Amino acid sequence: MADATTFQPCVIPVLRSFDAQRAAEFYQGFLGFVQDWTHRFGDDFPLYEQLSLRSAAGLACVLHVSEHHGDACPGSTVRIAWPQLEAFQQSLLAKNYRYAKPGLERMPWGMLEMRIADPFGNQLVFFEELPDAPGSAGG
Repeated sequence: MADATTFQPCVIPVLRSFDAQRAAEFYQGFLGFVQDWTHRFGDDFPLYEQLSLRSAAGLACVLHVSEHHGDACPGSTVRIAWPQLEAFQQSLLAKNYRYAKPGLERMPWGMLEMRIADPFGNQLVFFEELPDAPGSAGG
């Protein structure tokens, strides 16, 4: 199994952004993503960037965020498996981010979920399988 330094995701979602500063405030400042790299074709061109978020357990999430028209559709939803979701949610609430106070919801399909909308209408759904879920190792 790959460790966090060699993690290669099989799918990297592209999410639409309309403002690099607001995207940085949300993804990096609030959620804790790290900017891995950026690309612009020149000064005053749209930004395309890769962001990653690593859990304490070494799990990584990689997203591409693009200001380019046509790269992605605003209002998309991305589901992100995340261990120790309640601790992550509490760390986000402690930041007292003005535009999001995410809650947790137990879903009837055996998942704990936290839904957060970014400033551009995209939905990020962080989820963790509950140990007592039907079909899980513990259920």
